[in-house]
Amino acid sequence: MTDSHTLPDPWRGPGRSWSTFLKDAWRLARPYFHSEERWRARLMLFVIVALNLGGVYMAVLFNQWYNVFYNALQDKNVAVFWEQMVRFSWLAVIAIILAVYKFYITQLLDLRWRAWMTRTYLNKWLGHYRFYHLELARQSGGTAVSDNPDQRIQEDIARFTGSTLGISMGLLNAVVTLVSFIGILWTLSGSFSFTLGGSSYTLPGYMVWAAIAYCAVGSIIAHYIGRALIRLNFWQEWREADFRYSLVRVREYSEAIALDRGEPASREQLDYRFGHVLTNYLNLIRTQKRLVWFTSFFQQAAIIFPFLVAAPRYFAGAIKLGDLIQISSAFGKVQDSLSWFIDSYPALASWRATTERLTSFDRGVTESWKMLPEVEQNGLEGWEHQIAGDRLELVHAKAQLPSGNVQVEADALQMQPGETVLVQGPSGSGKSTLLRVIAGIWPLAHGRVTLPESSMFLPQRPYLPHGSLRAALAYPAAENAYSDADLRRVLEIVRMLQLVEQLDHRENWGHKLSGGEQQRVAIARALLRQPRWIFADEATSALDAPTEEALYRELIAMVRANGGGLLSVAHRQSVAAFHDRLWVLQPNEDGAVHQGAAAYRVEAV
Repeated sequence: MTDSHTLPDPWRGPGRSWSTFLKDAWRLARPYFHSEERWRARLMLFVIVALNLGGVYMAVLFNQWYNVFYNALQDKNVAVFWEQMVRFSWLAVIAIILAVYKFYITQLLDLRWRAWMTRTYLNKWLGHYRFYHLELARQSGGTAVSDNPDQRIQEDIARFTGSTLGISMGLLNAVVTLVSFIGILWTLSGSFSFTLGGSSYTLPGYMVWAAIAYCAVGSIIAHYIGRALIRLNFWQEWREADFRYSLVRVREYSEAIALDRGEPASREQLDYRFGHVLTNYLNLIRTQKRLVWFTSFFQQAAIIFPFLVAAPRYFAGAIKLGDLIQISSAFGKVQDSLSWFIDSYPALASWRATTERLTSFDRGVTESWKMLPEVEQNGLEGWEHQIAGDRLELVHAKAQLPSGNVQVEADALQMQPGETVLVQGPSGSGKSTLLRVIAGIWPLAHGRVTLPESSMFLPQRPYLPHGSLRAALAYPAAENAYSDADLRRVLEIVRMLQLVEQLDHRENWGHKLSGGEQQRVAIARALLRQPRWIFADEATSALDAPTEEALYRELIAMVRANGGGLLSVAHRQSVAAFHDRLWVLQPNEDGAVHQGAAAYRVEAV
């Protein structure tokens, strides 16, 4: 769990100033309105703005209606009373239509915007192995790495689009309402004369100045009370995500925890994380309570404030009841506009926290791509990875750890078609890292690697998507890529024929199948795809010896028939019998690890 003193702070982070934050929000929002959907998006935005302006205009008409209607009541004018009732009816119908379509089109734009951003960030996250690089950087303790990309994409994008539309349209509505009603209030309020120091002064439009002063004081107090909400909202999402991730981990490793009798330890860890959730949430509630105390008082006082200020003119006979009601309504609109910051403070705090998290994620996926050393780093060679030809070649290839040390290097190594090579070395020497360099997914690789065409990698723990067994066998191809006869054939080869009747059963196969069965599914995929080259990383470590031997012979026969080869990373000595060459990871002679020097080097034996 990340302690509170190491949590990112939106006030101290990249968006510490409001101007920088607004630039970040604009940078996140702008691409959609310049995308392939830009004309539809701009048209919908224009309609929403027009509907908002129409709503403000209707409010102005209602304000005028108050004057005529209440004067008719005061004068007991029945004809005007019924005339205004009819006028109110059609005003109300128009207002309802505007409100309904403003809601509908706003939600529709929100939906389309969210869909576009989600697709865009999925492409960013999944492109160029960024999802892998981000997780690698996070596991390596990167302080600037965005946590929980799944939550950023699923939750924060939805919050960002909804909040951005709601807040921007709310601000627009407040500004237009202020412009529309401040003139009305200025005209209706008249002048206020007073004597100070023996001199007489007249203040025109005094109700306007009263509203400005009232809201200015309220905004300052609201900001002082509620400014901690931004930091607390940011931290709350961070802690909630950490707790949710820990729960998912318990579910994923349920069997291992049960076998270790690890329930008490897991409960203690979950309680620890949930305790941080509750502590921060309690602080959030307390801050919100203080803000609600003030805003509730502020809003209630605003109801009677215009009556108190305008009452002397009414009782003096300077204005009629309709004028008083119209003044109260206009004051309320002006006060609501000027109080937009106060009323929207919790939403602004949440929006800023969401934008900070999404900006961090956007920066993370960008920087993960920049981690690929297209230029020299730490004095090491540049990086070139290509898929070409019919042989594997490594030239001055080195793998650097996130700490900066070079873990393993391989120079002038080749693997020809028909060969089978076993890679061995001490635990932690970089065997799996070497395989990642060969695959081209390691972000801190140097030198040159030529990977032969039609290659396939078999990890120790293969990925099995949720769904049907057919989809798990076909992955990453489409679910219907292979016939039932092909699937039956490979299941028989990998000794899982008993599952042939469950091809269309939808299960969590990653949990239902044992580790050995999952590895056999991965080998079945290879037999379906028929690649020329296989690169296996402990791909049979969970299999019994007879099954391992049978499947290795199948793989070797396949790659040789296809004109390729097989390279394996394995600890078991029994695997050596299936290979005709050996690559060994040897430590440096002096054991030194310094800039540009590898801890281990690969030598062909």
